[in-house]
Amino acid sequence: MTREAGDRQLYTPEQRARRDASRWTIVQGVLAPVQFVICLISVVLVVRYLVTGEGYLAATLSVVVKTGALYAIMVTGAIWEKEVFGQYLLADAFFWEDMVSFAVIALHSLYLVALLAGSMHPDQLMILALVAYVAYAVNAAQFLWKLRVARLGAC
Repeated sequence: MTREAGDRQLYTPEQRARRDASRWTIVQGVLAPVQFVICLISVVLVVRYLVTGEGYLAATLSVVVKTGALYAIMVTGAIWEKEVFGQYLLADAFFWEDMVSFAVIALHSLYLVALLAGSMHPDQLMILALVAYVAYAVNAAQFLWKLRVARLGAC
């Protein structure tokens, strides 16, 4: 269903019903805060490494775990989007959130490729992880804003 330019509805009544009935809504609701906590822990470990030079393994493992959580939320989010909106990604209601998600996934994936290839110095890897986390924070803020607007009833 294509929305009019001025239509601020996030969900049609049918989409809202599908969202509320979907088990993937609960999965997303659990994975999102879990991923956020993992990210916070990882930020501390990455910054600790960059400041002290200690804890490279812990920082690296935390970025790998964070990336795994990101992949999990992206795959389950695509399934959720298919159930609610009828397409796996880039539904009108979440187009820009999905576009930024692609950048977030690209940055996290670049980290994994560089780590496995040994093509970046550890400091560069950790800086790349922080850049990926900034992009993740922007993306999380997009979704939180959308959730807030939906809860206020504007969408």
